[in-house]
Amino acid sequence: MAAFTMYSTPWCGYCHRLKGQLKRAGIEFTEVDIEQVPDAAALVEKINNGNQTVPTVVFPDGTAMTNPSLAQVAEKLAA
Repeated sequence: MAAFTMYSTPWCGYCHRLKGQLKRAGIEFTEVDIEQVPDAAALVEKINNGNQTVPTVVFPDGTAMTNPSLAQVAEKLAA
């Protein structure tokens, strides 16, 4: 079961890094490409003051992090 949703783009180096770290850590997530899903792009803009900054991670409780580290994501999931 996915622990959170990560909004990304295929060309984002920070997204690729975080995805690899999460996979190696065994943390499951759902990925949404904001270039393919207009509603997702709008959500990312809302979270990031009008910017399409990725990766943006949204947790089930509605909180979000922009360009978090693996440690930040793991800490949030452990809380």
